[in-house]
Amino acid sequence: MFKIFGKKDEKEDILEIVLKEEVDCVGDFTYNFYWQHQGEKMDPDEKIPGNDYSFRDVVEHLKAKKTIKIRGDVGHRLCSSMGVDIKYFGGSGQDIEVGTVIVEGNVDSRMGISMVQGTIYIKGELKTPVGNLLELESDKKGYRKFKSITDIIKNGLKGEKLVGARLSGNQLVINDGMVKDTVGARLDEDAEIVMEGDVDLSTGILMRQGRVIINGNAGKNTGALLNGGTVVINGNCDDFTAIEMIKGLVIVNGDAGKFLGAQKKNGKILAKKGSPIPPTTKKKLDETDKKLLLQWGYNPHHFQTLE
Repeated sequence: MFKIFGKKDEKEDILEIVLKEEVDCVGDFTYNFYWQHQGEKMDPDEKIPGNDYSFRDVVEHLKAKKTIKIRGDVGHRLCSSMGVDIKYFGGSGQDIEVGTVIVEGNVDSRMGISMVQGTIYIKGELKTPVGNLLELESDKKGYRKFKSITDIIKNGLKGEKLVGARLSGNQLVINDGMVKDTVGARLDEDAEIVMEGDVDLSTGILMRQGRVIINGNAGKNTGALLNGGTVVINGNCDDFTAIEMIKGLVIVNGDAGKFLGAQKKNGKILAKKGSPIPPTTKKKLDETDKKLLLQWGYNPHHFQTLE
């Protein structure tokens, strides 16, 4: 029998939501980047349309390592930054264990951007780009199963099997044909992620160590808030590469785009082309930069340093 809207199953500890129309930002641990809009775009304590539970209730339920079941189609940004104990809300800024989201319906784009923990099951169709996610062979009949790229490379597969990707030691190679945002978000391991094909927004955002290599083109905000580690793009980037970069290295074997290094604090960008914005400026390669590029297998000819 169909449960009433917003009913909580005490026996299984499942919080159930029924959606009659698509709703964005369900399970969004940032509440749509609340610190930027201060409630103008979204109130965490607002009730999800047609339900008795708020957006905050969903996040807190997941933080308690419990399950959310959604009946109906979901909008954009499902489970954004899931598994991050957000500093703005008084958290540690570190990864935390969280629960599971089950969707009996379709999901719109950007599901799981910057997601680092948890599991998502989808029964319907999924629009791309998705976030920092990989598909695994599902243990739930009729559902597709997804986990965070960062979680998989940090904690291993634990007997599960990847779809369209391969984990070997500390290297993860992805060739699933699914365009992704935020690949390697918050990676803090001496590990390597290799993505075959194009990506969209914010590759390597908030990385602290490790390597993300994209064998294709990248969207905006590549290396945003990079705080260590290396992001390599074997293609071109859209604008705002290395925006607010703190430290680390970005290599672009092509055009790094406009507004390069906006509000950059430190770190180095090596690119063949790009239009920097102060404080970032173009410089000629020094011998250290040339050796670094050679170590990565690149001919330093045509590269420039942006610091």
